[in-house]
Amino acid sequence: MKRQVFCLSILLAACASVRAAPDHVDITWMSITNLYFDLGASQVLADGYITRLPEENFSSGTSGYRTTRHPVRPDAAAVKEVLDALGGKPAVDVLITGHNHFDHAFDTGTWAKLTGARVIGAATTCMQVRAQGIPAKRCTPVEGGEKIELAPGVNMYVVRWNHSGDNVKLPELHNPLELAAVPKATAEGALRAGVTEDFPNGGGNRAYLFTVDGPAGRLSWFFQDSASPVDLREPLVLGGRNHGAPLDNLAAAMRAAGLDSVDLWIATGGVDVANLVLPVLRPKAYLPVHWDGLFGAFKAGPPQPYSDPALGELLAGAGIELVKPAQYMDKWRLDRSGIRPIDNSAVKGALGFR
Repeated sequence: MKRQVFCLSILLAACASVRAAPDHVDITWMSITNLYFDLGASQVLADGYITRLPEENFSSGTSGYRTTRHPVRPDAAAVKEVLDALGGKPAVDVLITGHNHFDHAFDTGTWAKLTGARVIGAATTCMQVRAQGIPAKRCTPVEGGEKIELAPGVNMYVVRWNHSGDNVKLPELHNPLELAAVPKATAEGALRAGVTEDFPNGGGNRAYLFTVDGPAGRLSWFFQDSASPVDLREPLVLGGRNHGAPLDNLAAAMRAAGLDSVDLWIATGGVDVANLVLPVLRPKAYLPVHWDGLFGAFKAGPPQPYSDPALGELLAGAGIELVKPAQYMDKWRLDRSGIRPIDNSAVKGALGFR
């Protein structure tokens, strides 16, 4: 009997160990707003645009990206090279998209094919990946307000958000627009990447609030891949449905998660967006993304160093740590002690980065 009790205790301890949430998350910046979150029991890839479409293919509209001259196929070989550097097929089990413009969502279907990962994003996300051969059951459309358990103790709260620009100067980029039907790819798998073609913004944007209840305590971070100060306080209405004001939606997600601050904010938008978001989010650290351009070759790395003095001054005045990325595939560890850079030379070396 004692032996049975002893064996049962070992078994229960082993099960508890398997179910335990991680005590840290490793975060890799992969260019633009492409982020890789390694949580041990779950690996999440956000956006994942590696292909790099030619700028000369875009035309028309106030942004210049309204339409394209011809459809283009994703660069599956380039995506696979990055995936292999991360560890191959098992390295990604969840794919999320913030919004659905080409510089964020163009490669989502390719990542899904290569990994078998679950896809989460706007209804537009699901239509885009279906156009690339991914079954509908593999994609979960989210409107905002959802809580999704990614692994034991790891939760993701979906926040309905907005896109940069405004409805006067950049309406085709900014105004919320979902696809009405699955796009029709060419026989070669090419799609039209214009922001009013196969890659609209997906009803504005989706942002994601993560919490990890690990053995040493809670970790949290907020990721948004675009934003406009023009209407963060204004309700987002699409098809007659009011999706709420982005800042109100963020405050609701914070309440649902039981948070009054987060450990890290991963974002774009500069000082004007920060002035609005900081009072709601109260982050301890800030990681800027989407500062490196859209069309430079991925293998070339960032075209210039990160610099935003006005935002840096605002963050310093609020006692918020600025985490400066320098090269694609830079990596940090977030745990209860804060955020710090960690070595990623093996992955960088595999992709030719120093």
